[in-house]
Amino acid sequence: MRFIEEVVADEFLPTVRAMLAEDLRGRGLTQREVADALGVSQSAVSKYAHGDVARHERVAADERVQALVERVGEGLATGDLGPVAALVEIEVLIRQLEEGDLLAELHEEAMPALADADVDFTVHDPDSGLRERERVIASVRRGLRALTNASGFAGLIPNVGTNVVECVDGARTIDDVAGVPGRLVDVKGRAMVPGEPEFGVSEHVATLLLAAREAGTTARAAINVRYASAAVAALAESYPTVEFDAERPTGEAVADALAGTEPADTLVLYQTGAVGVEPIVYVLAPTAPEAAAIVRELI
Repeated sequence: MRFIEEVVADEFLPTVRAMLAEDLRGRGLTQREVADALGVSQSAVSKYAHGDVARHERVAADERVQALVERVGEGLATGDLGPVAALVEIEVLIRQLEEGDLLAELHEEAMPALADADVDFTVHDPDSGLRERERVIASVRRGLRALTNASGFAGLIPNVGTNVVECVDGARTIDDVAGVPGRLVDVKGRAMVPGEPEFGVSEHVATLLLAAREAGTTARAAINVRYASAAVAALAESYPTVEFDAERPTGEAVADALAGTEPADTLVLYQTGAVGVEPIVYVLAPTAPEAAAIVRELI
C-alpha cells in the first residue's frame, strides 16, 4: 500500500526542491540564502547542486512544474514571495496534479489496483482564501518597491505618512485590506518602510478604499500622497478625479462624492483639508503596482 502523499514526498518534492535550488543559485543567491529560502540545510543545497538528489524525469520535464519553479524562484529572489506564499503556490500545483493528472498517474503506477478503481481524490480548493491573501501581500510588496526605488518619491509623502494598500476580492472590512504597518515616512529625503505588509494594519486609507468600492469603484488598491493643486490637475488629464469633503467622516464623504459617477477601476480622490486635517490625494487602481506607476508620474 502506497499513499499519494508518499509519491509527493519521495518523488515530487525532492525534484522541485532541486530545481528551485538550481534556479535560485542561477539568480545569484548564495548557498546560505538558498537554504534559508527553501527552509533546508546548506548541506542539502549542496547535494541538490551536485546532483546527489535524484530527480524524477517526468516531474522535471512537466511544463507546469518548470513554470512553477521559475515563478517561485523569481518571487523568492526578489522578495515578492514569502515562504508562505511559495508554499501555497507549490501546494496548489500538487493538488492540481493529484486530480487525475501527473501525480495521480505516478500513484497508479505505484498502486496498479487504483487504475481500476472509480475514486475521486478531490482534497483542496486551489483558489483558497490563503492563496489570494498571499497574492495581495506580494502585490503590495511590488507596489512598495516601485515607489521606494523611485528617486524623489519621498517628497510626495504627506506629514501623516503614506500607505500602500490592496484588498482581496469581496473585501468588507479593514481586515480584508493589506497595507504597511505605521505607514511610510520621509526620513532625510528617503522613504522609510517600517515593516512588512500585513492585513488589518491600515485604517484611514483602507477605509477610503472600502468606501470607494462600496460606491461602485472596482479598484482594489490605493496610495495616498501629499496634496498639490498642480498634481491634481495633472492627474485629472488622464484619470477621473473627484473631490470629497474632509470635514465629514471619510466613508460618508466618499460615498456622496462618487454618487452618480461612472464606476471605474482607476481614479483619483482628493480633499483640500480642514481644521486639523491635512489635504491629501488618493490614487486608486486595480493593483498596488498600477497605483504606484500612477504616483510615479507625479515625480
